[in-house]
Amino acid sequence: MCGIVGYIGYRDAYPILIDGLKRLEYRGYDSAGVALMNGSINLYKKQGKVADLESHVGAQSTDGHVGMGHTRWATHGEPNDINAHPHCSASGNFALIHNGIIENYSSLKAKLTSKGYTFQSGTDTEVLVQLIEMIYSESEVTPEEAVRLALNEVVGAYGIIVMCQDEPGKLIVARKSSPIVIGIAENEYVIASDATPIIAYTKDVIYLNDDEMAILTKDSHTIKTIGNEIRTPFLQRVEMELEELEKGGYDYFMLKEIFEQPKSIADSIRGRINPNDNSVWLGGLVDVHERLKNAKRFIFVACGTSWHAGLVGEYLFEEYARVPVEVEYASEFRYRNPIITEDDVVIAISQSGETADTLAAVQIAKTAGALVLGVVNAVGSTISRETHAGVYIHAGPEIGVASTKAFTSQVTVLSLMAAFIAQLKGISSFKSQEVVNELLQIPEKVRTILETNEDIIRISDLFKDSSNFLYLGRGYNFPVALEGALKLKEISYIHAEGYPAAEMKHGPIALIDENMPVVFIATHDESYDKIVSNVDQVVSRKGRVIAVVTEGDETIRNLAEFVIEIPKSHPSLMPLLSVIPLQLLSYHVAVMRGCNVDQPRNLAKSVTVE
Repeated sequence: MCGIVGYIGYRDAYPILIDGLKRLEYRGYDSAGVALMNGSINLYKKQGKVADLESHVGAQSTDGHVGMGHTRWATHGEPNDINAHPHCSASGNFALIHNGIIENYSSLKAKLTSKGYTFQSGTDTEVLVQLIEMIYSESEVTPEEAVRLALNEVVGAYGIIVMCQDEPGKLIVARKSSPIVIGIAENEYVIASDATPIIAYTKDVIYLNDDEMAILTKDSHTIKTIGNEIRTPFLQRVEMELEELEKGGYDYFMLKEIFEQPKSIADSIRGRINPNDNSVWLGGLVDVHERLKNAKRFIFVACGTSWHAGLVGEYLFEEYARVPVEVEYASEFRYRNPIITEDDVVIAISQSGETADTLAAVQIAKTAGALVLGVVNAVGSTISRETHAGVYIHAGPEIGVASTKAFTSQVTVLSLMAAFIAQLKGISSFKSQEVVNELLQIPEKVRTILETNEDIIRISDLFKDSSNFLYLGRGYNFPVALEGALKLKEISYIHAEGYPAAEMKHGPIALIDENMPVVFIATHDESYDKIVSNVDQVVSRKGRVIAVVTEGDETIRNLAEFVIEIPKSHPSLMPLLSVIPLQLLSYHVAVMRGCNVDQPRNLAKSVTVE
């Protein structure tokens, strides 16, 4: 979950590290730190954000062409200066930054304490750097070998960079269940937990695999396993532009990404629909047609917003591909004993492609013999490499912690997959072709909804001080209710719940009074009359209704206090439209409450640890 960045080359390292940390701050912003090699290891670290670190460093010397930086999302040890990374060994000979969790740190710490080692912080990371120091001093091995031997004693997840004063022109990098990308340029390397800090310098990268380590000098690299086997790395090219990582005039990345959705949805569709007959072609699935066609069951595994996209996918697959679907929280799936067969297809949905729980679910499914597919955004991510096949969503970089455009792109791709599998199975194509044709119209309809932004600002201002929200929807719009509630709670810190509207009378109706805003996703579909009745029941109990409706709806307009109209579309694609006003509502409420929507408290973008 933390962001790590390293540099070795001919340039001054400090500006590169600070710029990289700013690009990685969405991964954690409890504290930040930098270590620079200049004869000795010079350490600078500070509680707070990267800007606080910059102020702390001030005019101090930052010379050095080798260095590493870290922005922390706290796991072991509270956020403060002492627990900030990098951490040094007792002698000061080694420094280390770490993303992940060392699960057996307690037993390792006891072992080190018995040998006289003392600890300054409450982190598991300091235990690892002290372990490396102990092995180095006791075994008369190289720093590289000390790191390798220490990692063989470690249980848990890690992405690390290590520097040693005895070898000042070298960085040692390793990973297990925590992403590491190494950018390769002429006489320099940039290391990071994702590609965003790298592309300013090179687009040629190596993605380290689990249990691999890299030994870097300014003009050479060696990849080996922690079992000491040399590996030949696979060089990939990152297709990402620097401009995509800038705010582009918006106050926050989240707002920029909401307004990018006409483009991101179009990019998710591009090249995948034949305009002559509205058939779908997904090149990433070309090798698994037969298994998809004959699958007895699909299981979606995901977390958070991706899980909500999976719920929409369940409705789509069952309606069009006529195959049973289960949607599982990856975090629960991995800790029970799920029944998985070789006739199952497991689809892992993840924006980052690095979500720890989803990765673990992928491994369980592969071991059981299921076909495992990935629906991810990040090219070259671990899930994209660990699955048998998959489909990229092509949403572009998503920096805001609260996912917006990734959700709509995931739903778009799942819509295409449902239609594609229906084609493979020879199911009557009229319904799915109708949906595919309508999918092509979605980007322009999203653009129309975004033009209502000023109306949503006015509604947000009226409800910004509310303590609770209730979101209700039916059918395809039930997952949208869940997603709307999640967006509001994670960036504005207002308690919000999403429910199926039909369940309102089974509990939530007790909460409704004149202080309770109730957001209905009430677009025209086969359950429209039922949801009109639900709205009426809330109004009769003095609840304050905000309704997202299909344009031209007069029935709910006459009942609800506030109405947000969206264009008419096929009912199964309505989530792509109805979610947009809810994203804007949550954004504006949060900003009006003084919240930093890009960096909500206690959250980070990519959950790479448990």
